[in-house]
Amino acid sequence: MSHTSRRLGMAGAVLTAVAIAASPAGAGPAVAGTECFDRAREPYTSQVDSHLHFRPFGGPAIGFEELTGYLHKSGVRHASMYGIGQMLPVNSPCTYYLNCPGTPVVPSMKNDFANAENYLAAKPKDPELAVSMTFMDLNHPETIPPGIALYDKEFPGVFRWAGEVNLVKQALFPNHHAAATSANIKNWAPFMKVLRDRQIPITIHSDLGNDAEQTKYLPLMEQTLRLYPANRIVWAHMGLSKELTTMDPDRHIKIMKRLLDKYPNLTLDLSWRVLEDNYFSKPGVRQKYAAFFDRYPTRAIPGTDFVASRDKDYHTYARELEVTSRINKALNDRAFRDIALGENYYRLLNLKESAPRVCRAA
Repeated sequence: MSHTSRRLGMAGAVLTAVAIAASPAGAGPAVAGTECFDRAREPYTSQVDSHLHFRPFGGPAIGFEELTGYLHKSGVRHASMYGIGQMLPVNSPCTYYLNCPGTPVVPSMKNDFANAENYLAAKPKDPELAVSMTFMDLNHPETIPPGIALYDKEFPGVFRWAGEVNLVKQALFPNHHAAATSANIKNWAPFMKVLRDRQIPITIHSDLGNDAEQTKYLPLMEQTLRLYPANRIVWAHMGLSKELTTMDPDRHIKIMKRLLDKYPNLTLDLSWRVLEDNYFSKPGVRQKYAAFFDRYPTRAIPGTDFVASRDKDYHTYARELEVTSRINKALNDRAFRDIALGENYYRLLNLKESAPRVCRAA
């Protein structure tokens, strides 16, 4: 460990103590030396962050060591290291696409290269990171296999995840994004075979629909699952978004159950505070989703969807982690271990590590 990392760790201990005192989550690492995870004494915040953007859409990023310091302070032991494949132009003053309608946001390899170089320079072990390919343009799948080949040449063995990639993201429509077509999806076969052969998970952002047409885009995700059932597909945000905030939870859960039952390699991504703010936090709704996850404990992974633009800091990350972890409090012990403590994440990546067992209630 470098002297810088040690200093970050020492500073983190102080900040963590403050965070524990201030936050009902008790954000921070689990109590050391315990043989099991005591939910009554230890934080409910997730120990893995499967959806973390180390690079922003535009503008400067939070430094690599600083961001990994955030994870260490927060008790996050593993994370997927996303870039953002869809970048704003280099001459744009914007850091967030929503603030710049009309400005094109197009796929690029720049963020992935920056992530890979930072990862290789540091090779962190705590937190342990899975570097992800986010350059993939699903509307032009013919460009993806050559891109993977280039990554193999420049960074052999570094990339162990794919995504977040956009099948359909309505929020980007004003920035010249269009939903991939049925024909596009059929032409994914070559790169999906590469991912399948390497057992690389792919996180796909695919909106279910919007408040006016709640399942408008569901057929696109269903086609993807039907054509590529052996791929490890992670559905970002369970298809929910800021454009879809009024869906009946029972209807949403019914769709998720049907697809999980039909496609054993589908995993649900629980990242982004939109889920908590617009669904889980509503009266009676948290219990419905918790019961759903309790029934399918092996089929979901947690994440923050934090985007590391330089205008944010540790407290921003800690808040996002706490908000996106609130659902964990309602889970039974099996689902808590599999989701919050990371067992499902480890399994997706074929890691030898196992999550700690949950202590029996006294």
